[in-house]
Amino acid sequence: MGSEVIVELQRNSINWANVVGEIVKIERKIFPKHESLARSFDEELRKKNSGLLYTELNGEVAGYVMYSWPSSLCASITKLAVKENYRRQGHGEALLKAAIEKCKKRKVQRISLHVDPLRTAAMTLYKKLGFQVECLVEGYYSSDRNAYRMYLDSESD
Repeated sequence: MGSEVIVELQRNSINWANVVGEIVKIERKIFPKHESLARSFDEELRKKNSGLLYTELNGEVAGYVMYSWPSSLCASITKLAVKENYRRQGHGEALLKAAIEKCKKRKVQRISLHVDPLRTAAMTLYKKLGFQVECLVEGYYSSDRNAYRMYLDSESD
């Protein structure tokens, strides 16, 4: 897999602008314009109770996961993306596991996310890590594109 490192983006980081710039490029390439946070990424990341982890591989951003935790009851995975040339190598899974661990450290009871049912690779990954389908949300992405709301509950110790 090369020299993969998962890094938490810090708001006061000296490479903030470079990393956000690379992530915005990935965002624009992967997501349709109306689903992309490219225009408001910087603003989204400055919100309280939000975090971003990214995979640095061979000196470049290979993928990222964005998450938020409005309360100790719930957290949300808002974005998970891996550059096309780095897919199917375990980077998405590593990022998602790292985000889940961050949420668990905050004692979050439930992590939720939305996914297009046609994105089979994403669905397979989420199910592999224990996410379950809660319901179908019709018209979530657009009038003709639905989403599954999925969740993962923390185990009670």
